[in-house]
Amino acid sequence: MKRLLFVLIALLAMLQYRLWLGEKSLAESFHLQEQIRLQQQSNAQLVARNQVLREEISDLRSGTEALEERARNELGMVKDGETFFRVVGGERPSDSN
Repeated sequence: MKRLLFVLIALLAMLQYRLWLGEKSLAESFHLQEQIRLQQQSNAQLVARNQVLREEISDLRSGTEALEERARNELGMVKDGETFFRVVGGERPSDSN
């Protein structure tokens, strides 16, 4: 009877060790779940960014307004007959009254 009790206690100790400290323990499981959650967040951000890029590509392919706007903003292009003015800001003189 004592041997059986000793074997059961030893078996319980080994199982507890594996559960808390061994390979595939609870701590490792929680760590992996956190990594999965972070990766899913990153994936969701990338999916959203890809959707924005798809919409921008579709807009550029379908119409000329987006293409024209991009040319104006990024390349500084102007249409024929338009005049381009650049306003350079400086410090304004302060009123000393």
